[in-house]
Amino acid sequence: MSDLSISDVLEQRRQQQYQAFMHQPMPTAEMRIADLKILKQLITQHQQQICQAIAADFGCRSASETALLEIFTSLESLNDAIKQVKRWMKPQRRHTSLWFQPAKNRLIPQPLGVVGIIVPWNYPLFLTIAPMVAALAAGNRVMVKMSENSQHLCLLLQQLFADAFSDEKICIIAEEGQTGIAFSTLAFDHLIFTGSTTTGKAVMAAAATHLVPVTLELGGKSPVILADDYDVHKALTRILGGKVYNSGQTCVAPDYLMIPEGLESELIKQSQAIMALRFSDIQHPDYTSIIDDASFSRLCDTVEDAVEQGAKVINLIPHSEPDSKQRKFPLQLVCQPTDSMTVMQREIFGPILPVVTYKTLQQALDYINARERPLALYLFSNDKAVQQQVLNQTRSGGVALNDVMLHVAQEDLPFGGVGHSGMGHYHGRDGFERLSKMRPVMYQAALSSTKYLYAPYGQIGKRLINFIINRKLSRYE
Repeated sequence: MSDLSISDVLEQRRQQQYQAFMHQPMPTAEMRIADLKILKQLITQHQQQICQAIAADFGCRSASETALLEIFTSLESLNDAIKQVKRWMKPQRRHTSLWFQPAKNRLIPQPLGVVGIIVPWNYPLFLTIAPMVAALAAGNRVMVKMSENSQHLCLLLQQLFADAFSDEKICIIAEEGQTGIAFSTLAFDHLIFTGSTTTGKAVMAAAATHLVPVTLELGGKSPVILADDYDVHKALTRILGGKVYNSGQTCVAPDYLMIPEGLESELIKQSQAIMALRFSDIQHPDYTSIIDDASFSRLCDTVEDAVEQGAKVINLIPHSEPDSKQRKFPLQLVCQPTDSMTVMQREIFGPILPVVTYKTLQQALDYINARERPLALYLFSNDKAVQQQVLNQTRSGGVALNDVMLHVAQEDLPFGGVGHSGMGHYHGRDGFERLSKMRPVMYQAALSSTKYLYAPYGQIGKRLINFIINRKLSRYE
């Protein structure tokens, strides 16, 4: 039995990957594409096992939902990188100042080395694969630390990756207690963390020990604004559909809904009708369980707190109450919430949707801007002026107009937060560049006027300086 601590074991693995990287610091496009194709084949051939493993971790997770939200999105990320990586790798031309021509400037993408990825439990496959694709496309080695709530998937991925890749290229690590803390202190060349803002702060502080650059994908309370010009039924069809994905356990899920005053009764009626057609009860196999007992209890406490403080709670799943045995929680509206309620103080991460009313659009924007910047913002309006006003006056990680969440699945749009919802972006080319050193290189020409710009400065040099900045020569004499 080894006497090494978990920190020592992890550091050994990082060192092995770094040494392997130094032996091959610039993988060719063909090598990178080959790795991405192996990864694609691994996911494609083991879809059923992946769905089963994730379902076992959740207790109940629809295979169709995993296929749509995790397998499809992972494969799209891979397909895009396979198609684009050769173009991404090409040196970029940069302008050369007139005064330094005929020199040439280029920006050369080069691999960083070893990239660490800390994966949350809510989308454990996609949030493993998406940053991994960016890292491999950029030519890096990868160490992945899985969540303690993803034990079945972690074991499966360890087995599958061991057959497909060496540990020197991709290493999948299980959470064994304190593993995450040790992992975040390693001297990675870049660290990607997806999770809560509180944990993100701790990860960033740990990474600062070695000045490791970090990408933090956090969360926050992502608002939805329903403008008075948009069809209520169409909006709710999309909003409630997104909210039910993974039972609301999504970092970009609609966290609260803002509607014009006087629309509450109509909204409740329409919401009940929409959900009645979708689920007769929460025992439906496509209705996902809450991940663990602590999270289930937190949701129960959140609703109880709202009721005690005077909110009106509407259960949108007929004949259903929270089921602690299966950890299933029915989708509920919380109407007339106040800022003192827990439901409005922290990210909900579950099937609870507060409904806030506003008198004017500006009032709604002021309400949003008084809070921390969210990971996503959603607006339902066909009015171009309203759309532009919301875009101009708010800040968020990303935006979707007239839908929710789907911007995350767009590979050519960067994904990331701002402020308390995170920092840095990945997906597509943005992920490739985030995990590359975009190295500036100047190629000096055989003949250059800079020979006149070395001290001591002769008359030619002084005149040249004067000419360059259009000042009187006497100033430099």
